[in-house]
Amino acid sequence: MASVKVFGSPTSAEVARVLTCLFEKDVEFQLIRVENFKGRERKPEYLKLQASGQALTFEDGSVTLVDSRAICRHLAEKYADQGNKNLIGSGTLERASIEQWLQTEAESFEPPSSSLVFHLAFAPYIGLEPDETVVKESLRKLERVLNIYEQRLEETSYLAGDNFTLADLSHLPNAHRIMTKLPQHAKLFMGRKRVSKWWEKISGRKSWKKVVEMQKESPVEA
Repeated sequence: MASVKVFGSPTSAEVARVLTCLFEKDVEFQLIRVENFKGRERKPEYLKLQASGQALTFEDGSVTLVDSRAICRHLAEKYADQGNKNLIGSGTLERASIEQWLQTEAESFEPPSSSLVFHLAFAPYIGLEPDETVVKESLRKLERVLNIYEQRLEETSYLAGDNFTLADLSHLPNAHRIMTKLPQHAKLFMGRKRVSKWWEKISGRKSWKKVVEMQKESPVEA
């Protein structure tokens, strides 16, 4: 049995990020599906690992991690010689560039994109009124960061250079949510020539397509 275990649901952005990285690195793993609320109640071993009940827990032998970006760094470093060898870069400068864009994703892309998806896709589903002020501000912030990406992609094929890296991979879950759950805002990506081309390339990777298929599968009952 695989020593790498992922506890969570593929529909979680955090879990989807890690699964994509695992596929990129050709690392064998076991997914223990922990679906929202009901699944957590049925899996007490999960709560022992993740007492706060967050969306993700990752085990690799004696290593236990809960942050998806830290997990992806761990995978790229520990399994450097297998699968996609470009994810974390091969030199100091390349690694620094990847870290810079990972930070941009975490601080400037993820918060407004998550907020937008919550207020426009999830809030109505659970009977909450979207906060129009938050929506407007999230759109403004996303437009600003995507304008930066558009400028950057004039110089390189991907955010950190000419190779697909963790910097690009980390954007996949939330960008996919916007493109599929909020088609009225797909122009955020498709309305920018280079961002559009970049999105088509990264979302077309086999690793991400596998994760999307996993998201469509029915939850496994505990």
